[in-house]
Amino acid sequence: MHAITIKMDDLRSADTIALLEAHRQSMFAHSPPESVHALGLEDLREPEITFWSAWEGDTLLGCGALKEITGTQAELKSMRTVASHLRKGVAARMLEYIIAVARSRGYTQLYLETGTAAAFAPARALYERYGFTPCGPFAGYVEDPHSVFMVTTL
Repeated sequence: MHAITIKMDDLRSADTIALLEAHRQSMFAHSPPESVHALGLEDLREPEITFWSAWEGDTLLGCGALKEITGTQAELKSMRTVASHLRKGVAARMLEYIIAVARSRGYTQLYLETGTAAAFAPARALYERYGFTPCGPFAGYVEDPHSVFMVTTL
């Protein structure tokens, strides 16, 4: 894999829209509807959310977002790698980038919610490698047997 370029994304390109649609479809395939917390396009355009996409030349590799909860807390959202680029380091690179941005913005805690199904195991393992540990629900989430809540201190 060549150099990965991560850039702020306006959520208007066909590639980005298709990736986010695939992301939501996958979430609904592996979790009951009431346990799916993946955001739609309009939600991702809210001012408290910054959305990035990762590219290799003109090829979309993945995406991720950061949602401000408070002045010191943020949530990782919409982490997704294009299926043909799984296990190539795209998610790790995006996560490193978002963590760096979160630190630069002065956040001291970074949270996330992911699923409990086997399909989410690689994501959970990635987050654990980057220091995320289990925690309780945050920012309006409630206990859910289909959700894992995690946090790391920045």
